[in-house]
Amino acid sequence: METPDPKLTWPPRPMWPPGLMWAPGPQVPRRGGALRAALGRSILRLLGWRLEGGLPDLAKFVVTAAPHSSNWDFVIGIATVFALRLDVRFVGKAELFRGPLGPIMRWLGGLPVDRRRPEGVVEQLVGLFATREQLVLAMAPEGTRKPVDRWKSGFYRIALGAGVPIVPGYFDNGRKRVGFGKPFRPTGDAEADIAELRAFYARMPRRSGGREDGRTGRKE
Repeated sequence: METPDPKLTWPPRPMWPPGLMWAPGPQVPRRGGALRAALGRSILRLLGWRLEGGLPDLAKFVVTAAPHSSNWDFVIGIATVFALRLDVRFVGKAELFRGPLGPIMRWLGGLPVDRRRPEGVVEQLVGLFATREQLVLAMAPEGTRKPVDRWKSGFYRIALGAGVPIVPGYFDNGRKRVGFGKPFRPTGDAEADIAELRAFYARMPRRSGGREDGRTGRKE
């Protein structure tokens, strides 16, 4: 089992050597078969993205997904989950779970949240961790595709309350890489911990104008 590291590092270690498929450890929750994995790898290949920075062998943790700057992030994220045969849960606005799209979102791992009534959501998700032997919860700390000065703290309060580590998952638009950094446990100092997380992501460009900008993330 990998011990959470209180300090984030860059660059992340390669996920697998060239030509070899990396698999998560036995504690990481998994689901899906070979066809699902092949579909995920095909989507990533089609979009020109590659995987790096393997997941820690942990049964429970919160994944931060950032920078979140495009609807394509969801497609790339789901393709990554498929490719690695992961069982990941994510929260989404309740409107996405209505009508014919609802069953699909739940099958993908979605948990509906009413943004008009956010009270109690953190407690519910902390409780969910308490009832599961294995659970990976992915959340976008920015809460929107636009750049923000402050992150939403729900992901942090969930990890702290559940006593689970945070694993930084990232979309590096400059290099077209998706992967994971080293895990760390919240110390209780939210301001300092979130600042460290944001520093980890600061070197990664956002999408601009619907496309990657290579290095800066700004539209040329």
